[in-house]
Amino acid sequence: MFKNTISNLGRIRQVVEVLVRYGFEDVVTNTTLRRLVPQKRRLSWQHAERPVFETTRWERIRMVIEELGPTFIKLAQALSNRPDLLPEPLIDEFQKLQSDVPPFDVQVAKQIIEQELGRPISEVFTEFDDVPLGSASIGQVHRARLLTGEAVVIKVQRPDVQEKVRTDLNLLHELVRLTAGFLRNQGLSNPQDIVDAFERSMMKELDYTSEARSMEQFRKLYESYTTFYIPKPYREFSTAKILIIEFVSGCKISDKQQLLAWGLSPEKVAETGMDIYLTQIFEFGIFHADPHPGNVLVRPDGTLVLIDFGMVGKLTKQQKYAFAGVFIGMARQDARSMALNFRRLALTADIPDMRAFEADLTDLIEDFTMLDVKEMSMSDLADRLQIIIYDYKLQVPGAVFLILRALVILEGIGKVLHPSFNTFEFVRPYGARIIAEQYSTENILSEAQYTGTQLLALIQTLPTDIRQIMRKISRGDLRVRVELSGYQLLMRKADQLVSRTIIALLAVAFLLFSGLSLLGHYTADMPYYRGMPVITWWGFSITSFLLLVLLILGTRKRKE
Repeated sequence: MFKNTISNLGRIRQVVEVLVRYGFEDVVTNTTLRRLVPQKRRLSWQHAERPVFETTRWERIRMVIEELGPTFIKLAQALSNRPDLLPEPLIDEFQKLQSDVPPFDVQVAKQIIEQELGRPISEVFTEFDDVPLGSASIGQVHRARLLTGEAVVIKVQRPDVQEKVRTDLNLLHELVRLTAGFLRNQGLSNPQDIVDAFERSMMKELDYTSEARSMEQFRKLYESYTTFYIPKPYREFSTAKILIIEFVSGCKISDKQQLLAWGLSPEKVAETGMDIYLTQIFEFGIFHADPHPGNVLVRPDGTLVLIDFGMVGKLTKQQKYAFAGVFIGMARQDARSMALNFRRLALTADIPDMRAFEADLTDLIEDFTMLDVKEMSMSDLADRLQIIIYDYKLQVPGAVFLILRALVILEGIGKVLHPSFNTFEFVRPYGARIIAEQYSTENILSEAQYTGTQLLALIQTLPTDIRQIMRKISRGDLRVRVELSGYQLLMRKADQLVSRTIIALLAVAFLLFSGLSLLGHYTADMPYYRGMPVITWWGFSITSFLLLVLLILGTRKRKE
C-alpha cells in the first residue's frame, strides 16, 4: 500500500492541486491529502478568468473531472447513469461531459494494426482510409476493404491507452483509500465498490473481443428478424486492440428528411425501433445500452441497424419480472404492487418506513394518471423514479438506469419522427406479456424444478453436515466465530472510560489514605511539615497528580 502511494505521488499531487484550484480545499484539508500540498504551491482559485466560487459546487466538480482526463471523465459518465448514488444536480453536470479527443497519427494506427495482425496491411486490405471516421478516448475508427471485397470499419485502440487507464485506475483506488471517510460523510457509502465496478467495466471496454462476442450474441438472437440488422464482426482478424466489423451504410434514425426522401414512413420507423428495443429488454433480457441517434442507422429499405456494442446491459429473469411489475403496478394505480416490485428489484432494500415509500409512489401515480396522453413524458417519469430511488437508498441493478436512460433517448427520437409518439403505449403490451410469461405453466414448472433441486440438495447434504457438527461437539472442537463491524470506536471509548475510572479510584484511595494518616500515632522519627506528617503530604501530592492527569485527559478529549 505504501509502495502504491509513493509510485502515484506525482499524479496524486496533480489531483490535489486541481481540487484546490476549484475550491475543494475541504476535500484536501479534511483528509490525509493535506500533507501533499506545500504552502508555496497553493494556486489561485480561477477558472477561465472567472472566480471559482461564482460557480456552483456541482459545476466545480465537473471542471475537476474535465481537467483530470479521459479515465475520470468515463467514470463520471458512468456515474451519470446512477442516480441512486449521486444527487440530481451532479448527475446533470456529469451528463454535460464529453470525452471526444483529437485522433492520433494514422501511421501509428497502421503500426498497431500490423502488430496485431502479424502481417502488413496490404496482405489483409486492398483499401485503407487514412482519415478516421471518428475518434474517442479509447480508440478511433477507419474505413477499409478486405481482400475478399467486403467493406469494413476498423476500431483501433490508442497507443499505450491500457497502461494509462491502469495507472489512473490505481490512482482512483489510492484516492478512495485516502478520502474514504470524507466520501462516506458526504453520503457515498460504498466508494470502493463503485471504483471496483468501474474498473471491471473499463477493462472490458479495453478488450475489443468482448464487444465482438456481444455482437455475435445479438446476431444469433435476431437472425430471423427482417427489420433489424447487426453488422458482422470478423473475429478471425480481430484482437483485443483492433476490431474489424462489416461496414453498413445508412442515415441516422433522427434524419426525418432522408427517411421521407427514401419513401419511408418516419412513424413506422419510430414504432419499429421501440418494438425492437423493448423486445431486447422484456424478451431476451440483454439490450444495447446506448441507442443515441448516431448508433441507430436506417437503411433505404427501412431496416434498422445498431452499431457500437461497447455498452451492453443485462437483466436476469427475476429482475426482468420485477422491472415490468413496477410499470404494471403504475398502470393499475397500485402503489403497494409498485413498492413490492421495487423491493424485489433492489439488490438491498432496507426501507425503514414502507408506508412513506408507498405514499410517495401513490403521489407519483396520481400525478401521472391526471395527465393527458400527449402530456406524459418518459423523461419526467424517469426523473421521478430516480429521485425516489435516491431518497430511499435503494440499491437497484445498474441496468435499470441504463434502460430508463435509453427509453428517454428513444422517446426523444420518437417524438421527432412521430408527433403522437407515446412510450407508455408501447410498454403496456410488453408488461401484459411479461405477466403471462411469469405465471405460465412452463415458468412455474421451471421454478418448482429449481426449488425442488435446491431442496433435494439440502436433504442430501443435511445428514453429513449434522454428523460433522455432532462429531465436533463430542470432541469439544466446535467453535463459533463472531465478527463485529464498526465496534472499534466503542472499544476505544470503553478503554478510555476504564482507564479514567482506575485513575479516579486511585485518586480517591490516596485522598482517603491522606486523611486517615492524620489520625495515626507515629514515632519521634516521623518528620513533620507545617504540623502534618510528611506521609500525609505525599498522599496529597499523589492525589493532586492523579487529578491533574484526569484534567489533562478531559481537556484533550474536548479538543479532539
